Amino acid sequence: MKKKAIIFDLDNTVYSVHSIGNELFASLFELIIENGNHTENIDKIKDEIMRRPFQVVAKDYHFSDELILKGIALLKELTYEGQIEPFPDYQFAKDLPLDKFLVTTGFLKLQQSKVDGMKIGQDFTEIVIVDPSTSDRTKKDVFADIMKRHRYNKSEVLVVGDDLQSEIKAALDLNIAAVLYDRHNFYCNASDVNSIQSFKELIKFI
Repeated sequence: MKKKAIIFDLDNTVYSVHSIGNELFASLFELIIENGNHTENIDKIKDEIMRRPFQVVAKDYHFSDELILKGIALLKELTYEGQIEPFPDYQFAKDLPLDKFLVTTGFLKLQQSKVDGMKIGQDFTEIVIVDPSTSDRTKKDVFADIMKRHRYNKSEVLVVGDDLQSEIKAALDLNIAAVLYDRHNFYCNASDVNSIQSFKELIKFI
């Protein structure tokens, strides 16, 4: 075993956002619908918000400054109080005998409520929530900081996540090994990156 640490993403990596998304984001979706300028794309927007940070989706779909500010104000106070079930294969990731880190981008209260809802806080050496509404840090910054503080060589770390343009890109930019968790084969044409559909397959990369 060459790896000493694995850095996991949270949303759509540890659990499915879609399993709670309609309930969780109901007030946000209502806000966007009431705005009236995004009716044609509302289904795509809903799906994107369940996969990527709100600020990124808002930029891509040209939300007005007013709508963005209202959305951020809503999301900053949003929490999820119900129970959340991790993916069934998460147990295989949890049991791996390496240092495990959780790095997620999102609003602090909301992301922490998800961790609490799944009761997974004790599974990780460290949890880092990158809140873009209060910090300019990126996942790339966090990965580099984790390696520095814990004295890991790049070859000793593996990053696992579902987003090619977020944690996977950050890892590759730092020359850290990365594995795309593509549970539903969303990135079926991503031949230039290692991918898995179950955490059972992680053993091949550590």
